[in-house]
Amino acid sequence: MAYKNTGQKFLVNKKRWPGVYYYESQDRRHRGKPDLCYYINYRLDGKLSWEKIGWISEGYTPPIASDLRSKRLRAARHTGEAKTQKEIRKEQEVTNQTLDQIAVEYFKHRGGSKAGGKIDSGRYYNHVSPSLGKRAVGSLAPLDMERIKKGMKGMSAASIWGALEIIRRVVNFGAKNGMCAPLGFVIEMPKRDNEVVEYLEPDQLEMLNSVLDEWPSPDVTRMLRLAMYTGMRRGEIFKLEETDLDFRQGLITLRKPKGGKTLSIPMSPLAESVLRDQIEWRNREFAESPYVFPGTKGGKRTGCTAVKRIKKAANLPESFRIFHGLRHHFAVTLANSGEFSLDMIGQLLTHKSGEMTKRYAQFLPGTLKDASKRASELLAGGKARGVLKKKVQG
Repeated sequence: MAYKNTGQKFLVNKKRWPGVYYYESQDRRHRGKPDLCYYINYRLDGKLSWEKIGWISEGYTPPIASDLRSKRLRAARHTGEAKTQKEIRKEQEVTNQTLDQIAVEYFKHRGGSKAGGKIDSGRYYNHVSPSLGKRAVGSLAPLDMERIKKGMKGMSAASIWGALEIIRRVVNFGAKNGMCAPLGFVIEMPKRDNEVVEYLEPDQLEMLNSVLDEWPSPDVTRMLRLAMYTGMRRGEIFKLEETDLDFRQGLITLRKPKGGKTLSIPMSPLAESVLRDQIEWRNREFAESPYVFPGTKGGKRTGCTAVKRIKKAANLPESFRIFHGLRHHFAVTLANSGEFSLDMIGQLLTHKSGEMTKRYAQFLPGTLKDASKRASELLAGGKARGVLKKKVQG
């Protein structure tokens, strides 16, 4: 095939490959000859469109160019538009982004608490991103999820579950926003032990109270006592403002708690005493702060390192997460009393679902025993009536 040495585009072969043109480079060379670049053209709604296909040195040939032209024409016939390779590549860049690219947008738009966001972000960037972050979602496979599990070997089932869950959330976010296609498989999640309940034995509680009585930072001890008396979460205590307290009605307002919806919980006399003492202390130390338990310079508290020292001084188990554990202890104490139903405990803990409260059923031995005894009496009574009926009929 003879090509002309020109800067213009020319038909390669009108009969064999209509609409396929070539351009001979003045600078690029291939196998000792000027490199050739192929183009195609076609009309769509009366408008002539040109598209660059590629160079001979890149492996492109007139048959390849002709085949791509045929595909463009078929697409135009069925959809009314023909997308060029450049447009297709651009679309693929948008709809086949890497996991890291999608994660950036996910965490930017993620709702929920800041603490939850930090946990999710940490799980993603510590355990997912190093091995899968640069991968396009479409290239992920079940084996990749197994590699994540293997890389987290030795960690808790809940941590592994959390890492896989954040992958699922990121991909679902990407698919919803046109950044990737949905996963082509279901991620097999490890089983989490959601029934683990942290609570204090009587001697441990006595020791903790002794330490709190002598601890030099009264605001810290009051935070822990409030958690013990109300079951409030750490984050709820940290962001508690004086305007959230209604001493007249005996209510504590929780603004946007974990469930997301603002609600109120009852303020017990013990909780009221703790809160009044704390506000009096706060007014002396941080008079301008709106927070009940202010942090540095009166701002919103973000942490409390003293609780670790308190836990150590009280000789509590290393696994006992003190704020979370006191929340559990509050619920277990109510359950053990036999005076509260699971529904009531769930409402006090502001659980969105009764499933979360079921874990405390194991601490209702007295209530369950009474229910079993009463059921036996009812059943025996029914049996007795049946026997008596038979005797009368006989």
